[in-house]
Amino acid sequence: MSLVFAIISNPHLWWTDSSPLWKQPTFPRLLLALFLGICVGSERQWRQRAAGLRTNTLVCLGAAAFVDLGLTVAPNTTGVIAYVVSGVGFLGAGAIMKDGANVRGLNTAATLWCSAAVGACVGAGELLDGVFVAALLIGINSALRPLSRYIDQRSLAATTPYVLFRLRILCEAGHVKETERHLTRAIAERSLVLRELRTEEEQESESSVLQVVLESQTRSDTHAQEVATELRACPWVESVDLSGTDPDAE
Repeated sequence: MSLVFAIISNPHLWWTDSSPLWKQPTFPRLLLALFLGICVGSERQWRQRAAGLRTNTLVCLGAAAFVDLGLTVAPNTTGVIAYVVSGVGFLGAGAIMKDGANVRGLNTAATLWCSAAVGACVGAGELLDGVFVAALLIGINSALRPLSRYIDQRSLAATTPYVLFRLRILCEAGHVKETERHLTRAIAERSLVLRELRTEEEQESESSVLQVVLESQTRSDTHAQEVATELRACPWVESVDLSGTDPDAE
């Protein structure tokens, strides 16, 4: 006990820095990095993101500690900052998940990267820069969210939907060319687009089958029905079947 008291009462035995403990810049830097990490992480936690309060706080504090340590051991060097950036990049990659054709977690990974930037600024002694970056980060995650949703809604509304219709035309084998001419003329007279035309021969009869895929810019099948009705009027056409189809399946 007396040994512990002697060490505490004589800080020169264990404190090797020239400046006293309470005058060290490390501690206010780490405290500020802790506070800014809490501010950034609180916004993420409020939105129930994978990297929330604790993760962003630890990243910000850790980046500040590493940068401060690097500048203390080797002043006027930036190597530690480069290692912090690459290390947080690997950490952010773990937050990115691929779900089918969708990729989630990109914003979370970018937020972790920016949290490290906040900590690096504070650890390097650029306190105002760290506060400014943290404020920008919180503002981007909060204020730009409604703007991005608005842009998404407008872009989806501007996208012109289309519907596909499939025609199965059964006609006499000797009148395939005439059927194709009537079909293309009927399509040209209406707001339809011929996406596919395929001819198949019936093995059990002297008939041919035309498989046709039409594209319409409206969901109504009025024009497709008119084409089918016009083809049924041809004496060599035996039957015309009309059905809708999924655009993604084509």
